Amino acid sequence: MKGKVNEISISYKERIKLFHSPNIKSSMDAAEVLYEHWDKNNIELQESFKVLLLNNSNKVKGIYELSKGGITGTLVDMRILFATVLKSLSVAIILAHNHPSGKLQASNSDIELTKKIKNAADLFDIKVLDHLIITPDGNYYSFSDNDII
Repeated sequence: MKGKVNEISISYKERIKLFHSPNIKSSMDAAEVLYEHWDKNNIELQESFKVLLLNNSNKVKGIYELSKGGITGTLVDMRILFATVLKSLSVAIILAHNHPSGKLQASNSDIELTKKIKNAADLFDIKVLDHLIITPDGNYYSFSDNDII
């Protein structure tokens, strides 16, 4: 018996000209780019998780909002995260989420999630350069600067 099988198509369209794209050289560079593109109407209301997608020269390919949650947390689906990273042909990423409370401290679940993502990224030769916590006033906490990653 022959059945019909749908063909899956995968496409990627670079919308940002990379020569105009910011080059990330530090956690401060990444935090500035992320904060600039964060929805200021929601940054102190609900937690969001984003990924900064980078090429081999650490130029920004794009920012993807992976999830939006509640006041104290959001969920990260690893399959969606890596589908996005792989589809965009990114070789490095910077993870980011906001703390609506303004607290600049990584929780145990933040640290465990980062380790889980880093371990999975290693399988694909993708570098996890940092994980940033962004606050409503634009301050940030860097896992890399604090030797957590």
